[in-house]
Amino acid sequence: MTPQDLIEILKTVPEKRLKLIELARQVVKEDGGLDQNKLASLAEELELAIEEAQVYAKATEGALWSLKKLR
Repeated sequence: MTPQDLIEILKTVPEKRLKLIELARQVVKEDGGLDQNKLASLAEELELAIEEAQVYAKATEGALWSLKKLR
């Protein structure tokens, strides 16, 4: 596999929008602090979003490991 082949394969990987990022934007106040009321109301969603991010991170680690083996 050539570097160009790898680039073409990576271009086919869909963009991933993690829910955690969206939720983080919702709970940060203008002054940079956290809105405790919003945190409390979104607690269940935040837990699921954290799990999603952890699964994504593990998958990314696996892909990185595979790419390193190509060297």
